[in-house]
Amino acid sequence: MKESATKHIKASFKKHTLRFIRPAGTSRGVYHTKNSWFLFLNDGDNTGVGECSILTGLSIDDCPGFEARLQRVCNNINAGIYDFNSVLHEFPAIQFGLETALADLHSTGRHILFPSEFTRGEKGIPTNGLIWMGNKKYMHEQIAQKLDAGFSCIKLKIGSLDWPSEHDLVAGMRKQFSASELTIRVDANGAYSFDEALKVLSDLAKLEVHSIEQPIKAGEWEQMAALCQHSPVPIALDEELIGVYPYKRKKELVETISPQYLILKPGLLGGFKASDEWIELAQNYNAGWWATSALESNIGLNAIAQWVFTKDVETHQGLGTGMLFSNNIDSPLTLTGEKLFYQPTKPWATVSL
Repeated sequence: MKESATKHIKASFKKHTLRFIRPAGTSRGVYHTKNSWFLFLNDGDNTGVGECSILTGLSIDDCPGFEARLQRVCNNINAGIYDFNSVLHEFPAIQFGLETALADLHSTGRHILFPSEFTRGEKGIPTNGLIWMGNKKYMHEQIAQKLDAGFSCIKLKIGSLDWPSEHDLVAGMRKQFSASELTIRVDANGAYSFDEALKVLSDLAKLEVHSIEQPIKAGEWEQMAALCQHSPVPIALDEELIGVYPYKRKKELVETISPQYLILKPGLLGGFKASDEWIELAQNYNAGWWATSALESNIGLNAIAQWVFTKDVETHQGLGTGMLFSNNIDSPLTLTGEKLFYQPTKPWATVSL
């Protein structure tokens, strides 16, 4: 962005701790709260808001110096010396917040970053129904609720219970609905060893599971490549993509592992430009992709949903997370059945310092 267009912009931020209505379990632990920072950019007449969202134990910028770096960015913007064309690779959450706040500042309407049929309320985005980890009874309850709500794609987090119990959950869904009626995805969050993953993949194939996200921990490229080559179930990379820069390194990862799918979390990957690079690589190497939120508030979720819609994809996205928090930002985003809609007549809550 040209200096003349940004030298008069002023920046500030506010921390907002989101509280889960019910604890959210993953193989990395249980979330009760999560922190976001709302980044405000003001040019005197308009204000744009972006979200810098941190996931404990997953974000590469989950570090003691995060807020100090965000303050330094704001100070430099206020002094007129910040280069908006630079990229904060080591702080992708701030990069995402800056990118979305700028888009909001120069938008055609309040929080309309990417005008489309979605923001006009004419079309929705299909989402997968997310099943959080917990005891078997709780997971059964979640599955029943999602199926009753009309979801045709269920994403089940696995890796916290014993595999026979989790296998029973998947088998129960498949017994009730065929693969043509219900798409089942599972997300291991890197919970398995290589040998454990081979066993799980074999069992999942018999249940006609659509895909598995991150069966083993990130960073083991050779082992992941072997799984992708021999797995009877398509493998999607998620945590594997976090912290991978620059473009040459991204290309090396995709060439080495040859995944079937990429999972894009713009808030963890450094924004939409960074995510667009992954999409380009997916297309070049015959891999599919879909986007998911990284448990942002409705500020970040809104930006991701609007961006995804412009990609003209029909795949179920992981964007049904707006109802998880007791203190989310009221917004026009509404989940109706399995589709996320933007209702332009519904007002946004005021987000301010």
